Amino acid sequence: MIVWCMTLFGLGILAFLDTFFNYGDIFRRVNSVLFMLLSLGLLVRTYMMMKLQTKEKLVNRNTELEKQIGTSGKTRQEEPELVR
Repeated sequence: MIVWCMTLFGLGILAFLDTFFNYGDIFRRVNSVLFMLLSLGLLVRTYMMMKLQTKEKLVNRNTELEKQIGTSGKTRQEEPELVR
């Protein structure tokens, strides 16, 4: 993720320099497409990390509740009674 952020920063610097040195129309098109793709990648990555964090919180809460009731993640099975 840090690589994507550094790439976006670099593209931003190039876009800023484009205002002074006028790199050309092709550069602007390619730069805008790269900006969109990288920002989309960052959005997807951030969304997935938030989703993963939510699942991790639920697993931790589940483990905590299991410890409170004393099952420690194992289901207790009662032995059947013998009928005489």
